[in-house]
Amino acid sequence: QVQLVESGGGLVQPGGSLRLSCAASGFTFGSYGMYWVRKAPEKGLEWISAIYTGREKTVYIDSVKGRFTISRDNAKNTLYLQMNNLKVEDTAVYYCAKDSPGYNGIDYWGKGTPVTVSQ
Repeated sequence: QVQLVESGGGLVQPGGSLRLSCAASGFTFGSYGMYWVRKAPEKGLEWISAIYTGREKTVYIDSVKGRFTISRDNAKNTLYLQMNNLKVEDTAVYYCAKDSPGYNGIDYWGKGTPVTVSQ
C-alpha cells in the first residue's frame, strides 16, 4: 500500500533552515507529481510547492519563493523540501502528498512533520 513518511521537522529560530524529507513506498515514485502542503495553527491547509515528473518542473506559492526548494530523488523514492530563511509564519505541520493519476488531485497524504519557528 502507499506510504508517505515525513521527517526533518523541529524547532528552529527565525532565519534558520530545515530540510524535510518524505520517504515514499508502495507506488512507482518517479511516475507521479508530489506536493508539500502545510497547516498552520488555526488556519486551513495551504499548498506550498509541487514537483512534477518528466523535466521535474517545480512550482511554489509566492510566500515561499526564493526561500524553499522542492526536489526529489527517484532512485531513493524520496521527496525533499529545503527551507531557508524561515519565518515565524512558516510554523505549521508539513505534509507530503502524492498526485493521483492524470494530475487529478492528491490521493495520498503523509502524517506530517511539525515545524516551529520561534525565538
